[in-house]
Amino acid sequence: MSAAAFFPLARPTHLSQIAQIAGAEIRGRESVSGEAAPPVIIGVAPLDWSRPGDLCFYDNPRYRNALSECRATACFLRERHLALLPKSVIALVVDDPQRAMTLATAHLFPEALRPESLFQSSGVSPGAAVHPEARLEPGVIVDPGAVIGPGAEIGAGTIVGPQAVIGPYVRIGRDCSIGAHVSLTHALIGDRVVIHPGARLGQDGFGFAPTRQGYLKTPQIGRVIVQDDVEIGANTTIDRGASRDTIIGEGTKIDNLVQIGHNVVIGRFCAIVAQSGVAGSCEIGDFVQLGGQSAVAGHITIGEGAAVAAKSGVMRDVAAGERVGGAPARPLRRFLRGAALLDRLARKDKPT
Repeated sequence: MSAAAFFPLARPTHLSQIAQIAGAEIRGRESVSGEAAPPVIIGVAPLDWSRPGDLCFYDNPRYRNALSECRATACFLRERHLALLPKSVIALVVDDPQRAMTLATAHLFPEALRPESLFQSSGVSPGAAVHPEARLEPGVIVDPGAVIGPGAEIGAGTIVGPQAVIGPYVRIGRDCSIGAHVSLTHALIGDRVVIHPGARLGQDGFGFAPTRQGYLKTPQIGRVIVQDDVEIGANTTIDRGASRDTIIGEGTKIDNLVQIGHNVVIGRFCAIVAQSGVAGSCEIGDFVQLGGQSAVAGHITIGEGAAVAAKSGVMRDVAAGERVGGAPARPLRRFLRGAALLDRLARKDKPT
């Protein structure tokens, strides 16, 4: 269920077109074609909030009861779940319901994919401070209170939110969204990057040399490089490199409240969930997943396609494709067996 004030519907869409977009097979109501007025989708909703005109999806047995309450016009689901769907709801049979729902929602609400200017303005606001030596391509939007430093370059179609600070010589590509109160220094940002409010990129890394007289601050002279199609969550912090660059690979998605240390290299199409931390000089391969509140010690290598369970502490290298969990992290099956064994021992009666 979407609020029209926040997410106006781009276009009501016939169900047959939704099925085509998502690669779905229509089942029910005699495949719709015989109806005098073909069903039209005007919204999306969770199963238990749905009503006629809505589209929803089912792919998790936890929501089986909610599926029985579904009142939507149509629902994406797998063929093996057809018998669970109320007869009044048209089935859209797919192999991956979540993917299908994502494609359909993007068609119905394309503007929700990318944050807009908070002031729905165009051009540079009179309340923004843009240095005369900054270079902005046509179509850049700069909201009130934003600050853009000398030598900064911003590509066409990019939106800079209110109170954002773009430091000297920072380069931002095209069609990016820089949220409110974001700060970018010593950074090169690719195209179609979304940085949500409050994120900080390019500040000093945590580099100090311990001596008997205290900690000597190590100059941090690297950069942050963010490749194309990256999304960075609210209040996430990414430190610039000490003597090399901190790199976030193409298509990687980083959740809110994540800390990335200096010199870290993250590969392409990774997913890092909220409240995780990656210490300095780690190397993370492509397609790696880090669960929420996971922590990676410094100078660790995590191979391509590896997965780290939530709340894990990674203190050794992780091989490509390996799944680990626990603190310290170990092969996931071993961790789960150990947890089950401890639980059984804890539930045993105390000896008399």
